[in-house]
Amino acid sequence: MKNKVVLIILFILPIVTYLIFASAKHNSLFLPTLSENNTEIPNDWTTLSGEKVLLKDKISVVGFTGLDMIAFKANMFNLNQKIYNKYYGFEDFQIVMFAPDGKQDEIQKIVSEIDRITEDMKGWKFVFAKPEAIQSFYDSYKLTNNLQEDLGTPNVIILDKNINHRGRKGKNKKGVDEYRDSYNSASAADLHNEMTDDVKIILREYRLALKKNKRKDDFKDNIVNKVEQSSQTK
Repeated sequence: MKNKVVLIILFILPIVTYLIFASAKHNSLFLPTLSENNTEIPNDWTTLSGEKVLLKDKISVVGFTGLDMIAFKANMFNLNQKIYNKYYGFEDFQIVMFAPDGKQDEIQKIVSEIDRITEDMKGWKFVFAKPEAIQSFYDSYKLTNNLQEDLGTPNVIILDKNINHRGRKGKNKKGVDEYRDSYNSASAADLHNEMTDDVKIILREYRLALKKNKRKDDFKDNIVNKVEQSSQTK
């Protein structure tokens, strides 16, 4: 009986301890959810490459180009250098830009220019739609800042694989209330000091989840193997 109690303690205690730490939330380890299950990209919206672009099952940085291609080019360069070049190697990471119909040629030219200084541009996605459709899509996120009259904004947002909008909400490390639902791509400092950390947190969440699931699968496989081995020896 005593041996059984010891075995139960040795087996259960590590699991309970793990669950406690796994469920712990900290503002430097997890990025809060600001809104859940947001709208997927409509099927009738076109893309620059002709491929179907989806937000589901991807970690996405989402932005809106507007009509001012000079301003957008500068913002895209900042995002490319400060964010994309650091994380494009992560298979499920993408940057999705929504642009008004008619801007395909100008955006293709910008992409070709930035492609000269970037190893791989496949994570950049461009989606085109009518002005009123873009406005409605933007409004659905209920962001602090409004979309400009030309349907553009330097601000970009982070979406997780469930199309949940992620950002900062609550007290920061200094104990001060903080709310951030977007990041200013016109500011290299904003991208470097704030957004880089937040994208890193999201990617780390999924890496930890993958490792956790793998440990569960390994544990289950070990149990199955032992049961099968035991049955074969009988």
